[in-house]
Amino acid sequence: MAYRREDIERVRDTTDFVELVAESTKVKRSGRSVMAICPFHQEKTPSLSVDAARGLYHCFGCGKSGDLFSWVQEVNNLEFSDAVELLARRSGITLQVDPDTRRKQSRRETLVAAVTSAVAYYHDELRNGATAGNARAYLRGRRYDADTVERFQLGFSPPGWDHLVSHMRERGVDEKIMVAAGLASRSSRGRLIDRFRGRIMFPIFDLRGDAVGFGARILDGDGPKYLNSPETPLYHKSRLLYGLNWAKGDIVRSSRAVVVEGYTDVIAMHLADMPVAVATCGTAFGESHLDLLRRFTERVVLAFDSDEAGASASLRGFEHSVPGDLDLRVALLPEGQDPGDLAGAGELHQLRKAIDESLPLMQFRIETELARFDLSEPEGRARGVRAVAALIARHRDSLARREYAVFVARRTGVDVDAITAAVGRAVREQSAGGQAGTVRHRPTERLVGTDRAERELLRLYLANDPSVRKLGVDIELF
Repeated sequence: MAYRREDIERVRDTTDFVELVAESTKVKRSGRSVMAICPFHQEKTPSLSVDAARGLYHCFGCGKSGDLFSWVQEVNNLEFSDAVELLARRSGITLQVDPDTRRKQSRRETLVAAVTSAVAYYHDELRNGATAGNARAYLRGRRYDADTVERFQLGFSPPGWDHLVSHMRERGVDEKIMVAAGLASRSSRGRLIDRFRGRIMFPIFDLRGDAVGFGARILDGDGPKYLNSPETPLYHKSRLLYGLNWAKGDIVRSSRAVVVEGYTDVIAMHLADMPVAVATCGTAFGESHLDLLRRFTERVVLAFDSDEAGASASLRGFEHSVPGDLDLRVALLPEGQDPGDLAGAGELHQLRKAIDESLPLMQFRIETELARFDLSEPEGRARGVRAVAALIARHRDSLARREYAVFVARRTGVDVDAITAAVGRAVREQSAGGQAGTVRHRPTERLVGTDRAERELLRLYLANDPSVRKLGVDIELF
């Protein structure tokens, strides 16, 4: 929801930013300056500077910065519009929606309503449909009772070409809306047909809890095992995680998210009282998913299948080192088992143990790489060290690179200085060659006086939401 700029500025002007910060952390005033204990990282000495006049903050410890709206977003895990609404209620201000945005919002609401209607239709078909017997038997085999089906709004798309289309037409849904929402498509003859037929339906919800698409598992016949909604104005698989709408609160409370491979793995973990599991929606786990999870936790555990394919999935999309503020780890599951198998078999202690004892991604990658070589032979050790040196060189933190060199030395018996030298050569080669995973070192700039102030002002300006008022200076961006 986008609100009128004038209303947003009224909210800003009527909010006492220092008082707002004091509601979440300890504030210390010293003359005109205000410092606070930063709630975004652990510290004992205040390093968060609060600019009450401009409504800005900056932490000199962890680098977090922004305005009062981003403060509310960070502290409460909210979207920008939700943060505006919270502060408006706090100030007693009535918000009005921008007319242009209202038109776009109305389009979104129409699409959400169509998908929500489809969720209800498929859910009813699963519970009462004459053709859903095999689907009900399959779910009973997974120990899903009626409460589980209701809780996750599971459904069934009946076989046939246009059951959903006919249902939607009867309720006055426009054909263009069905297509735009990813529920139907045109056949080669121009006939409007259902996208999903003869499949168990897993509704996918966004962070707001709005139904935006489906993952669909085939039961009989030809076709891919899983078929997902196409990309639509609502459904962007690279920016969605199945189950995050249910798990986000528990992820915040437990300071950990667990990424699994499938929808049934997510459901199994939630039913086993481990409601921190999420899964991708028909795509590989990537950087955009990390960005989404980083809003709720700094620790993300990948709990994929223990076979070679699962291990490869853990590495896919992370040729570069992971951002330094995120602890990305890999859980080593028993061979041939996935989280759904363990949870369904009541082996929760093994699942929890694997998650609790998960390895940092870099360590997992090193162990996986070394396993390819015969470390009992000198040449095998040399080849193994060169291979893992290239991996370690991609890490952004020089101290971490040193620690991993020590780890490899212990693992292989090769002198740590030799490994450090190999990592150094790999760093230089990657920097010179401009390869993926390049690590470039630039001299640290020590700015003082006006230069430092200008850089800090520019950084704060860029950190603000577009709705932030001008800071009283003209900034020209090249």
